[in-house]
Amino acid sequence: MILLIIGLILALVGRTLKNKNEDLSNVGNGLFWSGLVLGMFGLLWSSVKQIDAGKIGVQSLFGKVQNQVLPSGLNLINPLMDVLELDIKTQNYTMSGVHDEGNKDGDDAIRVLTADGLEVTIDLTVLYSLIPSEAPRLVRETGVDYQNKIIRPLTRTKMRDNAVYFTAIDLYSTKRDVFQSKIFKSIEEDFKKRGLILEQLLVRNITLPATVKASIE
Repeated sequence: MILLIIGLILALVGRTLKNKNEDLSNVGNGLFWSGLVLGMFGLLWSSVKQIDAGKIGVQSLFGKVQNQVLPSGLNLINPLMDVLELDIKTQNYTMSGVHDEGNKDGDDAIRVLTADGLEVTIDLTVLYSLIPSEAPRLVRETGVDYQNKIIRPLTRTKMRDNAVYFTAIDLYSTKRDVFQSKIFKSIEEDFKKRGLILEQLLVRNITLPATVKASIE
C-alpha cells in the first residue's frame, strides 16, 4: 500500500510540473510515468497476500471483519483489506503451580473445593485448535486474545464446577479418569460454540492437603 501511495504522489507531482513549467516538462514526464509504474506495482503487491503453512487469514475492511477465510498459500485480495494471520495448528495452554512451567509466571495452578470440603490443587494442560471456518466470528466476538478470554477462565470455572462432585481421594486416585472425562465433555461443548476445538485435556498433577496425603501414604 505504501508503494501505491508513493507512486500516486510521484505521478501527481510529475503531471503538475509537466503542465505548469515547460522547462521541467521532461522531468515532470519522467516522474509521472515512474510514479504510474510504481503505483501499478504497489497495487499488484498489495493485492497478493501470502499466508504461511498452518495458518489462515482473517480479513477486515475499515474495521469490519469479513466472513471469507484465506487459506495458506498465495491469495488475491482487495488491496484495502487488512489481513490478520491466525494459527490453526494444535496449541497448548498450561496452568501449573511450578514457576515458569505454565503460560503465566508464578503459581497458576487451579485450586478447587471437593465434595468433602477440602481444597485440592490441580495442574492442567489444555490442547486446542481453532475451527478455520469459525475464525472470523471468533475475531469479531472475542478478538485475538482468546487464551485469556476463553481458554483460561472457562477451563478454571469448569474445573471448580465439577470438582464438587468428587472427594479429594476420588480425584487423586480412583475417579481421576472419570473426573477428567467429565471436564472434557463440559469444556468441549463450550469451546465449540466459540469456534474452538478441544483436542485433549491433561490433568498433570493433583496435590492433596497435607493431612489427607499423610493419611494415605
